[in-house]
Amino acid sequence: MQSSYSAAPDRCDCNCIHEDVVNKVRKEMLPEDILFEMATVFQLFSDSTRVKILSALICDDMCVCDISVLLGMTKSAVSHQLRILRHANLVRYRKVGRVIYYSLADEHVKAIFREVLIHIDNK
Repeated sequence: MQSSYSAAPDRCDCNCIHEDVVNKVRKEMLPEDILFEMATVFQLFSDSTRVKILSALICDDMCVCDISVLLGMTKSAVSHQLRILRHANLVRYRKVGRVIYYSLADEHVKAIFREVLIHIDNK
């Protein structure tokens, strides 16, 4: 005998609300403005060029010329991405003579990379 159940296994096919759970989570969720800021940071990581730049800067401080050679991109394109990352406080720079070196803004960027790698490895 074949079952008449045809819903997809990952789709809820009921209309019950677990009010206790909804109320508990509503109290514990982060505020909307914080969630918006988090989404903005996640968007920065959605561009593979920016991820490559951050990955390179995990290894060492680099100037725009070095990053452009490493990634096979124009200095202008690299500078544009670095500007975006700098405005998001993910990278910083220091000037030595006429050369500007970029580095990660802090250890949090490395931690984000580590956590994502752990997540990928646990698939």
